[in-house]
Amino acid sequence: MAAIRNEKHQRDLVLRLKRIEGQLRGIQAMIESGADCEQITQQLSAARRALDKTFFHVLACAIQAAPERAAGGKTGAEERVRHAATLLSRFG
Repeated sequence: MAAIRNEKHQRDLVLRLKRIEGQLRGIQAMIESGADCEQITQQLSAARRALDKTFFHVLACAIQAAPERAAGGKTGAEERVRHAATLLSRFG
């Protein structure tokens, strides 16, 4: 398994997650204060999109780290596509 070794990439991802965490806390406060359901769903949708975007950034890291050549003579590109398909079917 690949790890996120690039420090800038790590910082960016952590900052994204902290912003999402703040969004979720805001949504909790909206619910507790009796905010309109439509406003809450709008904020939930935004948080979900932000989390999905973060997921895809991490998925891209895993795809980029796929082996250059697989057993059986597959090219690096073929292996990356297979690896991406596997990850998406498992986590997507």
